[in-house]
Amino acid sequence: MVERRSVNDIVFNIFNYTFFILFTIICVFPFYYLLINTISDNGMVAKGLINFYPRGFQLKNYYNLRNVHGLGTSFIVTLARTLIGTATSTAVSGFVGYLVTKREMWHRKLAYRFMIITMYFSAGLIPWFTTMQMLGLTNNFFGYIIPGLVSVYNIIMVKTYIESIPAELEESAQIDGASYFIIFLKIIWPLSKPILATIAIWCAVGHWNSFQDSLVLMSGAPQLKTLQERLYIYLTQSSNLAASMGTSTTGLSEAQRQEMLNTKSIQYTVAMVTAIPVLCVYPFMQKYFVKGIMLGAVKG
Repeated sequence: MVERRSVNDIVFNIFNYTFFILFTIICVFPFYYLLINTISDNGMVAKGLINFYPRGFQLKNYYNLRNVHGLGTSFIVTLARTLIGTATSTAVSGFVGYLVTKREMWHRKLAYRFMIITMYFSAGLIPWFTTMQMLGLTNNFFGYIIPGLVSVYNIIMVKTYIESIPAELEESAQIDGASYFIIFLKIIWPLSKPILATIAIWCAVGHWNSFQDSLVLMSGAPQLKTLQERLYIYLTQSSNLAASMGTSTTGLSEAQRQEMLNTKSIQYTVAMVTAIPVLCVYPFMQKYFVKGIMLGAVKG
């Protein structure tokens, strides 16, 4: 049976598909632009000649990343903080979000409101750094993990999601003598995969892209610098070199000029490398992400 569509439906579909195709191109093009600039001739990249397709194909920029000081160590540190931080933050936020749904919790409303208040007030950078220093979390890997264990926004999302789960499931487990922890582990956790996966994506992206805590807290421990800070330092050095070339081109040797040609390509390459893990993980988590957002926003 062929469905007949009106002219208005056809026009709407054309407009709808055109809009989303253009929107997709706008979202994808920055990553495509990075990619084609990393695999093109460095001289052409430095002159801004690479815009829509690669020219002078080569992969030496990725091979030359081994020369960036501390890049391998920073990658391991960033990967470790992302895996550990995401796992612990998701677990803690999930369990605390479950606890605040229990009416039997001591001063539940007071604790929940106190947590919400912290979303609207911040002491600032200096008090935060002083607190971290007093707790011994400066120049310490756990300075990446402990401050992010509890996220109030994530707790709210989990609480809202858990409240949509039928209470009869918990009641039947309580009749069988299960504790709150067992109920959470055996019943709530499996049923909360969509919202927990959503939180895991947020935490992973936040840990992977974070560099301010590394910049402030790890000044005395260069071995704990994150990949993003290495990129930030390298971009700063490249900008300084570009500024020196702009003010005085006669005082630079041919080696420095060649370095300048390669710097822009390496910037693109490092940026591409830092973005690849997120781009690879997100498609597999997308279905949970969308479902978690929708179901977690049903109740206020």
